[in-house]
Amino acid sequence: MRVAIDINILVSALIASTGQPAAVIEMWLDGKFTLLTCATHVNELRSTLHKPRIAHLIEPHRAGRLVNQVRKLAEDIDFLPRVERSSDPDDDYLLALSEAGNADYLVTGDKNGLLDLDTHKGTRIISARDFAALFA
Repeated sequence: MRVAIDINILVSALIASTGQPAAVIEMWLDGKFTLLTCATHVNELRSTLHKPRIAHLIEPHRAGRLVNQVRKLAEDIDFLPRVERSSDPDDDYLLALSEAGNADYLVTGDKNGLLDLDTHKGTRIISARDFAALFA
């Protein structure tokens, strides 16, 4: 199974070590699916973790470890097609990543944006709760 994960899920997993986002990350680290990433994804993760309102909630070593895990363990997708479909243009790269990486799922917490799309090409767009339920 191939999965793209929105930055909001990754950051939420670091803020709260229990809950659905953390469970999704644990499933990835346990090898239950292949995480897809790209340069834009890693850069957004880094910049989000450095925002003052986020940085004070997460121990720096945990943030650094997650960035390193994504860089080393996720499948890097080099070329992303041009996609202009999300209500937030900053999220279009996630749709492009899903498309280029042949993702089965895009996991997001974006209730007023990506989740409203439901699917993109062959990728189902779902919440962390719904994704975790697939493994229950």
